[in-house]
Amino acid sequence: MNEGWTPIAQHYAPLKAGSIDGTDAEPHDRAVSRAIAANYRPNKGVSGDPHLTLFVARLNPQTTEQKLRDTFSRFGDVRRLRLVRDLVTGFSKCYGFIEYREERSLVKAHRDANKLLVDQHELFVDFELERVLKGWMPRRFGGGLGGKKESGQLRFGGRDRPFRKPIHLPALYVEGQVGKPERAGSRERFKDGWQRDRDRDRDRDRDRDRDRDRQRERGRERGGRDEGREKRDGERERERYRSKDREHKRHREGDRHQHKAEPR
Repeated sequence: MNEGWTPIAQHYAPLKAGSIDGTDAEPHDRAVSRAIAANYRPNKGVSGDPHLTLFVARLNPQTTEQKLRDTFSRFGDVRRLRLVRDLVTGFSKCYGFIEYREERSLVKAHRDANKLLVDQHELFVDFELERVLKGWMPRRFGGGLGGKKESGQLRFGGRDRPFRKPIHLPALYVEGQVGKPERAGSRERFKDGWQRDRDRDRDRDRDRDRDRDRQRERGRERGGRDEGREKRDGERERERYRSKDREHKRHREGDRHQHKAEPR
């Protein structure tokens, strides 16, 4: 059932990229719908060999072309380098493209430069996809193969977030719809499972809090018993001291009477 499955997308489909395992049947966010409806053609104005070009992202805004060239020249001879900048402000958009003269330099940089620290920023490095991956849709149209968790628009099938291998479950039948199997992995069943997991976690947390309260109560009881024991021990010690003091006074009084009774 998983024949032909690969963790990295072989061709780009917005709906598939928007799914963690590539099996979603409907868009899970509006950006996927926007990407499906978009009519995008790769930029033909970019020069260079796309099969020798690296995509570099998550750059420090202060990183310059010269810094980028010095960093990636260690892997081989760089033919072209383009740091993408805003046309109006001229500020860096924190990503760029690097073309090498030889394929072995490209492969070495792809292997060793990913997660490299440059200007206190960890780089993300991958092969160029726009002119190579069929059907490619950039992020600004709702496509891409990245995204932040905070935005809720994650894309899968790339180096950063490969597809997870889909789990094929037996078909389930919906009550009242005999002979019409519900699709395995449907969104409704996923929500039910998520709800059960959340309830189970809540029960586990409640049990943990109850155990913690019991332990705290036992500690207070134990502390009370220890305090009572210490008080009794203190009373015994003081009584022992008072007994010794009384005995010492009796000896002293006896000696004084004995001296008075002796003839001079």
